[in-house]
Amino acid sequence: MLTAEECYKAFQKSVDDYHIHDNVDAPVKNPYTAGSFEALLYAKNWIDTVQWHLEDIIRLPEINPAEGIQLKRRIDKSNQDRTDMVERVDDYFLEQFKGITPKAGARINSETPAWLLDRMSILLLKIYHMKEQTERTDVSPEHLAKCEAKLRILTEQREDMRLAFDELMEDIGTGSRRFKVYRQMKMYNDASLNPVLYGQKNNTSSN
Repeated sequence: MLTAEECYKAFQKSVDDYHIHDNVDAPVKNPYTAGSFEALLYAKNWIDTVQWHLEDIIRLPEINPAEGIQLKRRIDKSNQDRTDMVERVDDYFLEQFKGITPKAGARINSETPAWLLDRMSILLLKIYHMKEQTERTDVSPEHLAKCEAKLRILTEQREDMRLAFDELMEDIGTGSRRFKVYRQMKMYNDASLNPVLYGQKNNTSSN
């Protein structure tokens, strides 16, 4: 079972590798052994990192509307991919802890280990980009001071999440805490559940 710091290491490797080219269309080259948990974490963060930059691009005031729609759909797909990847990570934890019987009265954790890792992955992206802001030479001292203060808070949060993850792993492993995986069941991407999409299909069929 990986510690939080080892998970952070896989996430950070992805963040650093992406920014070598800093291109949302750059092919992913996962350096970890196929099928390993580190490879899964790297792939998950790569999705997060690409989406982070897509969210930046789509906010260009002068963006072409047609390009904006394409980007929005790409972001929607990325959101679905991110959710699917988190659920794959939770499948890993379900397998790892399948032999553990929770103690009587064990408290349930509302957030699964994978969704905590999801927040940790995003946090490293926040830290990376906030650090960039503290290194700019084209902004005011006030801007730098604000970003430095935010970076200190994010860094503190990184340590708190590290501790929270490791404690959660320990508690689940000893049966002191338990968790359940509820699939996200997103509806907007499902043509059979999104009323706009299935309504459109029904209208087409009746014409």
